[in-house]
Amino acid sequence: MGLSVTVLGCSGSYAAVGGACTGYLVETPGARVWLDAGPGTLANLQRHVAPADLDAAVLTHEHPDHWLEIPVFVNMLKHFTPPRRPVPVFLTAGTAALLHAFHPDAQAPDGPVDLHLIDATSEVVIGDQQWRFSRTDHPVETLAVHVTAGEDTFAFTADTGPGWGLAAFGRPIALAFTESSLPEREPWPDVDHLTPHEAAALAVEAGVEELVLTHLPPGADPDHHRSTAAAVFGRPVGMAQVGATFSVRHPRRRGTTQ
Repeated sequence: MGLSVTVLGCSGSYAAVGGACTGYLVETPGARVWLDAGPGTLANLQRHVAPADLDAAVLTHEHPDHWLEIPVFVNMLKHFTPPRRPVPVFLTAGTAALLHAFHPDAQAPDGPVDLHLIDATSEVVIGDQQWRFSRTDHPVETLAVHVTAGEDTFAFTADTGPGWGLAAFGRPIALAFTESSLPEREPWPDVDHLTPHEAAALAVEAGVEELVLTHLPPGADPDHHRSTAAAVFGRPVGMAQVGATFSVRHPRRRGTTQ
């Protein structure tokens, strides 16, 4: 078993009917990491792993559709699970400040989570996973992630405009999840999100082997996003759906879809 990524939620900004906001489970033989914790993702996480058995959580930025399950997660660990070592949570300074306002217990020395601030210079080891970060083109401090486990590599753009690219992590990248929030650049010339054309172009530049689009807003036309990106990428493009699991070597589908 190599590196795989299971989609816990993939709706941009707010959840589609029956869906959830951004969240993924990154699994390797030596670690299970919750990447972003948007509303609705805690319920879907429990289909795949007991939350108390997570090795860590990583939060890319402070916008609520990417982290608001963490206060609920803290409550669950504190009141409904047997005592265990605190779960490490890696997060930006802005996200940590908001979490403290929501749930002061999250920063208690003997609390159920152990907070670690990260920025674009951070390097984190979680089990057999090595994590690096890069600040994206987004209004608040937002960190794209790059995960290496043995020979397997995975990258996630988090939220970004076209002023940043996956090539910041070097080439090649075996599996990449890129946001695709806007159908076209017009009439949103200054919005710091990607179109499917831009997402695919960034993937080509970075030598991505397998591309998956995510963070589509509810009501978006997935066929438009898929076909537009594929025309630029030069081969089929995957679409994130709740319950879908993508392996670095063998993408596969399991569980429920939205």
